Amino acid sequence: MSNSYIVFGRRWTAQLTFAIGMALIVVFSLIPAVGIVVISFTDIRSLPFLPVRWVGLENYRTFFSSAQLAYNVAALQNTFVFAFAVTVFQNLIALLIAVLLNQRLKGRNFARAVVFLPTILGVTVIGLIFSLIFNPSAGPAAQLWSMFGASSAFFGDPSLAMTLVILVQVWSGIGVAVVIYLAGLQAIPQELYEVADIDGATGGQKLRHVTIPLLAPSVTANTLLCIIGALQSYQLIYVLTGPINPATQVLSLAIFTQGFGGPQGGAVQSQGYAAAIAVVQFIIVAIISLATLAYLRRRETAL
Repeated sequence: MSNSYIVFGRRWTAQLTFAIGMALIVVFSLIPAVGIVVISFTDIRSLPFLPVRWVGLENYRTFFSSAQLAYNVAALQNTFVFAFAVTVFQNLIALLIAVLLNQRLKGRNFARAVVFLPTILGVTVIGLIFSLIFNPSAGPAAQLWSMFGASSAFFGDPSLAMTLVILVQVWSGIGVAVVIYLAGLQAIPQELYEVADIDGATGGQKLRHVTIPLLAPSVTANTLLCIIGALQSYQLIYVLTGPINPATQVLSLAIFTQGFGGPQGGAVQSQGYAAAIAVVQFIIVAIISLATLAYLRRRETAL
């Protein structure tokens, strides 16, 4: 077979496809990203016919000012707690489910479909389902709570709201994680397990020396997807607890409410200020993601 063989059949076809893909990335990703950075240096607002002024670093000074510091620090803390908890629990539960569904069990295809079902549901649908389940007046959770002589506002309870939101987020995103882990498990050659059985390896030893090392790329992919998604997530929080609940206020929700939903934390609504928060969030997500990727890559090599 010639070294010049191209999957697409002709070299110009591959080049055209690549050019179209790059053009789409530039138009729908790069240009909007640059636009957000530019907007963050202005005082643009949602009201029409207002002049737009170049304010330089004023929006960033506002973000780090003493008037906004407590609000933004609380939002950052909630963001990190939310992202860490979702990443850990989603990966652990997804890996356990993937190991179970990888067995030769009756009805496993149906079980896989059920596990993946939350992924195809919209955020609004998921929010409606769990709002009804945790309805403090007549929901199933309230009735179960009342059996123990207790009551709760659930998503309205500051001490419980974040925990419930994390559980809902894990449930809604677990389908994709299970699929990635299943793909990784099915790519492991069965001959390796057979050799381990011949050598007298226990189940724990096979997990430690065969499954985990070969599943490391799937762990890396799932961890990065969870971290990036959770750090940028606000939709479920908005639907379940609203835009002004301090217990579940995260940085992404602050961006949305500043840009579209009204003043938050004492700052006047401004798309320029929202863009500045978005730039700060991008830097945080980039640093955490790159650090996590570097660490996981080293772990893959070590395993």
